[in-house]
Amino acid sequence: MAGDFLDTSALAKHYHPELGSAEIDHLWGDAARQLFVSRLSVLEMVSVFAGKLRSGAITLNDFDALRRRFAADLTKNRRLTGVRVLVRHYQHAERLLRLHGAIRRLRTLDSLQLAVASELHRRSEIARVVSADKDLLAVAAAEGIATFNPESP
Repeated sequence: MAGDFLDTSALAKHYHPELGSAEIDHLWGDAARQLFVSRLSVLEMVSVFAGKLRSGAITLNDFDALRRRFAADLTKNRRLTGVRVLVRHYQHAERLLRLHGAIRRLRTLDSLQLAVASELHRRSEIARVVSADKDLLAVAAAEGIATFNPESP
């Protein structure tokens, strides 16, 4: 069974309850399904957790615990497979921005996430991109990749 690529908007739902968290937790609980993230998600998740801390949604202790839990899921627990961002991904991200950026909203970091996902899809390691970002999902679909939005299953 091919796995899923989770962008940060989907991944964050596993660590803090919000719309779509139940759908992500369901994917998480399927041990037969491999979950992929780019190494860019490591930085983005710290940013997400920091934003929740600034907004008062979590405490400083929660912030530290969430960072440790996420790191464990990448290393000790091995629930997530982290994929390095390489030069070829930057090149593909630039191509995505040239091709789609004039007609769709595609942010820089999202183009990098999608470049990593595209490579995994070409290698048949993932079946779909999981994201709550409708713009990213539209570009993924235009690139021929199946998508899933946990906020509107």
